[in-house]
Amino acid sequence: MTVFVFIASLLALMALGMPIAFALIGCGLAMMYYMGMTDPQIVIQNMWDGANSFPLLAVPFFMLAGEFMNAGGMTRRIITMSMAWVGHIRGGLGYVAVVAAIVMASLSGSAVADTAALAAVLIPLMRNAGYDVNRSCGLISCGGIIAPVIPPSIALILYGVTGGVSITKLFIAGIVPGVLMGLSIMLAWRWCIKHDEMRIEAKRSQAERWQETRSASWALVLPVVIIGGLKTGMFTPTEAAVIAAAYSLFAGTVIYREIKFKQLFGLCLRAAETTAVIMFLVSAAGVSAWLITAADIPGQLAEMVAPFMGNKMLMTFVLMILVLLVGTALDMTPTILIMTPVLMPVLKQAGIDPVYFGVLFIMNNAIGLVTPPVGTVLNVVCGVARIPMSGAIKGVVPFMIAQTIVMFLLVLFPDIVMLPLHWMTR
Repeated sequence: MTVFVFIASLLALMALGMPIAFALIGCGLAMMYYMGMTDPQIVIQNMWDGANSFPLLAVPFFMLAGEFMNAGGMTRRIITMSMAWVGHIRGGLGYVAVVAAIVMASLSGSAVADTAALAAVLIPLMRNAGYDVNRSCGLISCGGIIAPVIPPSIALILYGVTGGVSITKLFIAGIVPGVLMGLSIMLAWRWCIKHDEMRIEAKRSQAERWQETRSASWALVLPVVIIGGLKTGMFTPTEAAVIAAAYSLFAGTVIYREIKFKQLFGLCLRAAETTAVIMFLVSAAGVSAWLITAADIPGQLAEMVAPFMGNKMLMTFVLMILVLLVGTALDMTPTILIMTPVLMPVLKQAGIDPVYFGVLFIMNNAIGLVTPPVGTVLNVVCGVARIPMSGAIKGVVPFMIAQTIVMFLLVLFPDIVMLPLHWMTR
């Protein structure tokens, strides 16, 4: 019955149009009333404890780094470099979008920010070159959702903090799956455009290619610094976020000289606004997470999935289907904050590695960002490209299917995730 109270109260409050953070608090109050332990102090204490975490300091700094990268010209140079290398191939602008998405994912970790930046630059070019706009928007959307999987990822930080999992291991484990997501949509793009008529860009000379690469080199060095530092133990993920913010500010102001002093307040304000939304969600989720534990909802879920406990692969498959369904209705951050405390005890009981599951869990939630009816990233692309949602949904289907196939292949072959992790952390 507790599970019913939890789900029914949360869905009812969301249906009334209440913001997710307040719905989580209201859901917690409903559970407290049902359990006969109503006490406002519990709400305040758990909201404080939910946000009082050192690793969560990485969130504002990675947000700030993303703002500095976009304003400082790093994002634009990555796209220009990608065009110099692969823009001349048939359908080249599509490959540019994916290559740029992978590189940008290793810099910011924000799907919405990466997608907006890619769409703003590439959609007009693709439209003028005769590309199908709906399909182009679908490709850029699925390119953008690589960001939560490849480090540094804000989603992986939230999962690690909520589930008590090593963020460094999550970062390293996400590299190969994120690259595979990019390769899968490249293959889908190649299959989709084989009969399309489009203009092919002129091939750049080797001198031009290396010139553009040198111009983007300051952006390309940052992922190496972050991953190298994490692997060698030189700094923690939180410290990596500070380094990323300081590095991108230095590149934008001193190297590229595109960030002016008068812009700094606005950039910091935008990062702070986004961080405030995330941190309030985290804080509100602390209430429901504590009550989920107190009501033993994970134990009740474990009883429901008991027939699958003996088979790790089957259990992972069932949980992925469950998360995929939830992701169609909830945005990524609330899904992570609500489901992680529920699923973590079940994972431990089933013997599933929480790092391995975490990467698949975040991949699944990322796919939810392009899944209607919510589809946050789809909404961003529609706004930038000025196309109806129906067109974007039609265009995103083949790429969403490709990335979903990759996710379930990782369920069947977990070593694809675990072997690189073991190699890089030994």
